[in-house]
Amino acid sequence: MSSLSISARKQSKIDAKKFISSFSGSLYPNSHRIYLTNKCQSVKVPMRSIKLSPTKIIDENNIVHYENNSPVLIYDTSGPYGDPQIPINVNSGLKLLRDQWILNRNDVERISVYNQNNPNNFQISSNFNKLNFYYRAKNKTNITQLYYARSGIITQEMEFIAIRENLNRQSDNADNRNKLHIQKENDLITPEFVRQEVASGRAIIPSNINHPESEPMIIGRNFFVKINANIGNSSISSSIEEEVQKLIWAIQWGADTVMDLSTGRHIHETREWILRNSPVPIGTVPIYQALEKVKGIIEDLSWEIFENTLLEQAIQGVDYFTIHAGLLLKYIPMTSNRVTGIVSRGGSIMAKWCLSHHKENFLYKNFEKICKICATYDISLSLGDGLRPGSIHDANDQAQFAELYTLGELTKIAWKYHVQVMIEGPGHVPIDKIKKNMTEQLKHCHEAPFYTLGPLTTDIAPGYDHFTSGIGAALIGWYGCAMLCYVTPKEHLGLPNKNDVKQGLIAYKIAAHAADIAKGHRGAQIRDNAMSKARFEFRWEDQFNLAIDPETARTFHDETLPNPSGKTVHFCSMCGPKFCSMKISQEVHSIEWLIKILSTGIKTIQLRIKNMNVVNLDENIKKAVTLGKQYKAHIIINDYWELAIKHQAYGVHLGQEDMENASKKRIHNSGLYLGLSTHNDIEVERALSWNPSYIAFGHIFHTTTKIMNSQPQGIEKLKEICNRKYNCQKVAIGGIGLKQIDAVLKCNLDGISMISAIKNSKNWKNNIFKIQKKINSVL
Repeated sequence: MSSLSISARKQSKIDAKKFISSFSGSLYPNSHRIYLTNKCQSVKVPMRSIKLSPTKIIDENNIVHYENNSPVLIYDTSGPYGDPQIPINVNSGLKLLRDQWILNRNDVERISVYNQNNPNNFQISSNFNKLNFYYRAKNKTNITQLYYARSGIITQEMEFIAIRENLNRQSDNADNRNKLHIQKENDLITPEFVRQEVASGRAIIPSNINHPESEPMIIGRNFFVKINANIGNSSISSSIEEEVQKLIWAIQWGADTVMDLSTGRHIHETREWILRNSPVPIGTVPIYQALEKVKGIIEDLSWEIFENTLLEQAIQGVDYFTIHAGLLLKYIPMTSNRVTGIVSRGGSIMAKWCLSHHKENFLYKNFEKICKICATYDISLSLGDGLRPGSIHDANDQAQFAELYTLGELTKIAWKYHVQVMIEGPGHVPIDKIKKNMTEQLKHCHEAPFYTLGPLTTDIAPGYDHFTSGIGAALIGWYGCAMLCYVTPKEHLGLPNKNDVKQGLIAYKIAAHAADIAKGHRGAQIRDNAMSKARFEFRWEDQFNLAIDPETARTFHDETLPNPSGKTVHFCSMCGPKFCSMKISQEVHSIEWLIKILSTGIKTIQLRIKNMNVVNLDENIKKAVTLGKQYKAHIIINDYWELAIKHQAYGVHLGQEDMENASKKRIHNSGLYLGLSTHNDIEVERALSWNPSYIAFGHIFHTTTKIMNSQPQGIEKLKEICNRKYNCQKVAIGGIGLKQIDAVLKCNLDGISMISAIKNSKNWKNNIFKIQKKINSVL
């Protein structure tokens, strides 16, 4: 190792020590920690609340009003590290949140680590002497969350999870629920629903009774998609301090669980520090430590050494074990035609052991003993995919699915002991083969939660595998995968550092969130809706604060608009002030502009309101209709035909896509003046079948008012349309300005619709006068 790299390693360790010795609870900007409770106040669930600025509204009298925007609650995995009111001391560990819950159930016994009943005499670090004892189930007693769920018992862990999964979907204020587009009350996740999902095996609550510091969470396809982050030292890199730093860093950026994959020195001590400071479940691959105990000689591994390792980790508080028990001796030859062979570290260890001894996998043969250990401490099993594909060439092959089917058999055995189970999956899978992984897993593993590494959808992007795998992760999450193991930019290249951990987590939080939206998960889109509203209203600070990575969003914005004034402008640096689509559409759709246009004497105006919440939309259309009557003008409402009927507007204008969901019968029965957009002959014929009052044909010329998917129709096509005999009026629309109006007026038209020629002109009133004069001379 070069002197430069040695120096960098020393500095990294120094920085980590400084971080963990001086850490204090930190929050995202404009966020604060709140706690939600259940009715009996028995659990207190942390959430991050993002405060939003109010929306500025200008009424018809030009008076400014402000409408408050509700705070947005965010699922918070940071535990005490996200609360500045809680003192943090990583040298003594976190508060024992679940300790009293566990004791109150009266089904565990407390064993001293120095007691003769602790045959292995596992020592716990002196730094954490408050845990110089451990819990285990009383003799012949079941203590797992699965057992409780099957027995009809709702635990405090289940109560905690129900509140956590609901986020801000629970509200007594109906108006507030409408603004946030929250579903109805009976769509809420209840503790009973949590219990049912766990009882069925579709979800697990990883919660070792010796990890009372953890905040309960659930992994299952009917809940939010979860993210796992891998950390851990190796024989050549990283220290205990750096791994604890990575743990805290990972949960601050949204890791729902963390796996300690340490393979170097001080495995036991590293894991102890991680567990005592972790508010999220911790998983391990016990075969790694077992291999360290035999100095890396795979042939010297044995069931006895592995069993001892399981007990050691169980007593420490590991919440879930990855066990490669499905890799059988007979499956190994199936990998001979692979490009990348066996790429799972645990899988390759067990494959080599089986071949060296010509014996069956000792994890498979002793699986029931493993289950008994897990049941004693309520440790969940993550059944490892030792034969997962390491390249897209090897995806979905015989070896992979043979092992998967065996994992399904092992699942039923674990359930017999009331042990919670999830199934691990690939790996490297091209997009067209991803769905089969999910369908096969659900079918053969009895709907136990699926937990996948990616999958990576291509093999050509070292350094960018958080992108390639994020694509696969979003898809398989949509199909039903319950937890996604993150991939960092260092995948295939090296051990990830602090920034790599952040990059991997951000990529996977995006993938998981996208999957939740695609699944129609209750409330998943609330944050998106709040962001879209803030973006449309140019509330820049709210946009930063709602972002999944506020720091990066703010940095990118400030590279070109660094001054405080840049946080209030109604444009960004990409389009600038003249070409911002949000700004243009906002002005076109505002009541303020409606008043301006009405004051000039124009008698037919189409009101195009977009991206407004339900309450404001209703109020604005009502105002528009009232203004139309006041000015004796015809107000035609764009798109919202039901509100046009409700408030007795003069007419309604529908686009082709809006016709799908509109009622022709109700519109005609209401007497509304009906206009329909058309862009080609097919759409004209479709529009005519509705017996409209007019058809709007366009766009005639290039327009910047909205993005068009077709080319401009041009004057000649307009003439052709206008020469046809229709039982309705014909209106030209799209890109028509003062320079084009003379040519348009020569066609046999009944009307012209104009936007930009008026709104984008400094002398818009003068333009209106000129346009009216030209139209009146012809029509």
